[in-house]
Amino acid sequence: MCQASTNNSFTVKSTSRDTRARGAELVTGHGTIATPAFMPVGTQGTVKTVTPDELRTIGVDMLLGNAYHLYLRPGIESVDKLGGLHKFMGWNGPILTDSGGFQVFSLAGLRRINDAGVVFSSHIDGSEHFLTPELATEAQEKLGADIAMVLDVCHRYDLDLCGAREALELTHRWATRCLKSHERAGQALYAIVQGGTSVELRQESARFLSSLDFSGYAVGGLSIGEPKTVTWAILEKTIDELPVDRPRYFMGLGAPDDIVRAVAGGVDLFDSALPTRVARHGAMFTLDGRRNITNAAYKQYDGPFDLECDCYTCRTFSAAYLHHLFRCEELLAYRLATIHNLRFMVRLMARIRESLADGEFHSFQENFLSRYQPSDEQVRLEQKRKWARSHGNGANV
Repeated sequence: MCQASTNNSFTVKSTSRDTRARGAELVTGHGTIATPAFMPVGTQGTVKTVTPDELRTIGVDMLLGNAYHLYLRPGIESVDKLGGLHKFMGWNGPILTDSGGFQVFSLAGLRRINDAGVVFSSHIDGSEHFLTPELATEAQEKLGADIAMVLDVCHRYDLDLCGAREALELTHRWATRCLKSHERAGQALYAIVQGGTSVELRQESARFLSSLDFSGYAVGGLSIGEPKTVTWAILEKTIDELPVDRPRYFMGLGAPDDIVRAVAGGVDLFDSALPTRVARHGAMFTLDGRRNITNAAYKQYDGPFDLECDCYTCRTFSAAYLHHLFRCEELLAYRLATIHNLRFMVRLMARIRESLADGEFHSFQENFLSRYQPSDEQVRLEQKRKWARSHGNGANV
């Protein structure tokens, strides 16, 4: 068990003989989650284009919200007065909230960091705000999240070793302050391992944070532009330093093939806006990789987009109809593609858990990765870097 409270327990149920993968049960105040699990991103209190009822039908168990965006609009106090985030957004399942650290630090030139906290300018209206570890923790307590995250220092993946060390030490001091100020009963608080692309710093961070006895541990600052070989090497060394009886959460990882590899590395929880974001651009997941429904090949295709999928979209509409909706820029297109991609993710996680329970995860991993065609690595890296530049994330900490 992770904690004595029945609202914050974590129990490993099955393990893989050939990998670090494991199946577990995570108990929260709003329900029990079978892991490994994927959380769709509801940044501003909504998963874009779909309703809470549709998410339940799809099979989603847990969502991610973002304290930074909710702090700016409509305001933490407003959500609190309206009954908390669960009631506000009409979702009765578990919610994990990010502290907003990544969003604040991606503002780069619009923020100033010191030991006390960070001063940043709103990306909405330019207004100035001061965020401390204590305020980030208090905000998530008022939101009523089942799992809250510490405020950490995010930075670009290629920051030099001196800068990464400075950010790491500040992250550790802030994590300690978050833990000391955390008061909400029944709410778990997770630490975030940082350290850039240095294996040594990552291991140091994992060891230090593990000594503070958090409810769970996240790996942050990865999959933001570094080569995949670096990602997996760091993950392997980091996981070895984290407690085996606590949840392990890889922040911001959403590509299906990456998730399978990370599960093999011992990760339990994932979140990403990738499945919903690419859906709105016509990219839909299949077991063979992403396919773009706007391609001419689908214009006259009368069958479902994916014969192997049981989602509402594939059961109800032809690929030709989806193609038509996207070509006409109809709003329904984005909704139907999102439903499909989220259902794909839910079914993928269910297959992973089933293979773990049956002792067949290694075979599942080999079969899945041999069939799934990932996005081009160079294209992926350039997209990540372009996104980082557009969000001002190129400056040093």
